[in-house]
Amino acid sequence: MPLITKRGLALALLATGVAITPAAAASKKKQPAPAAPAAQPDAGAAPAQGGAPQSNVLALVPTQKDWTKVCGKDQAAGKEVCYTTRDFSAEAGKPPVLALAVYDIKGEDVKIIRMLMPIGLMLRPGFRFSVDNGPTAEGSYEICFPNGCFAESKVRTSSVDTMKGGTKLAVSVRNQANNEVTFAVPLAGFGKAFDGPAIDPEVLRKQQEQLQAGLQKQAEEERKRLEAQKANGGAAGGAAIPKQ
Repeated sequence: MPLITKRGLALALLATGVAITPAAAASKKKQPAPAAPAAQPDAGAAPAQGGAPQSNVLALVPTQKDWTKVCGKDQAAGKEVCYTTRDFSAEAGKPPVLALAVYDIKGEDVKIIRMLMPIGLMLRPGFRFSVDNGPTAEGSYEICFPNGCFAESKVRTSSVDTMKGGTKLAVSVRNQANNEVTFAVPLAGFGKAFDGPAIDPEVLRKQQEQLQAGLQKQAEEERKRLEAQKANGGAAGGAAIPKQ
């Protein structure tokens, strides 16, 4: 099975087949831009009086029943690479706002935490993350597409072990108003999936088809909703990252 060519961080990669592997990281800028739009953060309110940035916590919920582990051989590196991934939304039944994948390269102590973030965030500060109020680590953005930005951090096996035994991954970013927004990502089931067997390619294919059909249905429903609002003279609205 080709590595990560048909299932990556599901929201963007499923719709486009874009491959974002460790070996391809250096050439990601040559990849075509994903077509499916992701949920976007609100532009944000003005900073608090006195210029002090504010902080908000957005508790995310999984959009899939379980984590998915995919394995394959990275032809460029000649090594087996597995990644364990899941998408998360601000509300059940809503489109994902963040996708998380943890890459495990066989024989290497360094792991890669890679996320697909919403657009509209400040890129220069990067992101910070911690597990259950533990030590904080940092990561940086790698590339942005119309529907989201990829960000990643290289960590040691010990950090992944902490995630496997943790309950929540806190990912902090800054919005356009320079207010800190923290995504609270639930880690239930991550350890079992990371240490477990990879998904069967045929099962993965069926899951892809089901997810793609669901995304298309949501897009059509949203289109009809916006058309109805326009016809009634109403303003379109949707879920957004907190402003305050």
